[in-house]
Amino acid sequence: MKNKGMLIGCSIGGVVLVIAALLITWGIGAYNSLVKLNETVIESWSQVENQYQRRSDLIPNLVSTVKGYADFERGVLTDVTEARARVSQMNITPELLDNPEAFQRFEQLQGQLDGALSRLLVTVENYPELKASENFLQLQAQLEGTENRISVERRKFNQTVRDYNTTIKTFPNSIFANLFGFHEKQYFKSLPGSETPPKVEF
Repeated sequence: MKNKGMLIGCSIGGVVLVIAALLITWGIGAYNSLVKLNETVIESWSQVENQYQRRSDLIPNLVSTVKGYADFERGVLTDVTEARARVSQMNITPELLDNPEAFQRFEQLQGQLDGALSRLLVTVENYPELKASENFLQLQAQLEGTENRISVERRKFNQTVRDYNTTIKTFPNSIFANLFGFHEKQYFKSLPGSETPPKVEF
């Protein structure tokens, strides 16, 4: 009888240990999956940043080329330069993705730069010599390519954020997400008036 009780106790203990081991294994797998998804979002974000930086790096050359035309509208150049400066002053870190207000501010600044660049490129229509400049045409082509890359990387970023957010909100992953501080990430959203990309072809 005593042996039978010990056998039952050992069996129960064994089952509890197996269940605990399965839960620990599952928990480690769930945690590692969340870490991988988070890293994918950060990697995707860095690609978006790279393209925005590429555009920012093109702007001084563009402004310098356009400045060569003495009667070109100075206000338009000032708008572009100031918008670029505001974007450059913002401290961009991966933590920005967890902060809706900061992320919205980042989007607004990029939207202002988009608008300033669009006005600059539309104004160029009034300067046939500038439009025919080889240097300007090369910069225009690079800018167009960069705008396309930005669009592609933003779309990829939103897809990785969707996968991440879906995972951390789905039970039982939501338990681990809350326990280990995995927060919802922000999506890029269209800003008012951004349905039309900047016009860079003439």
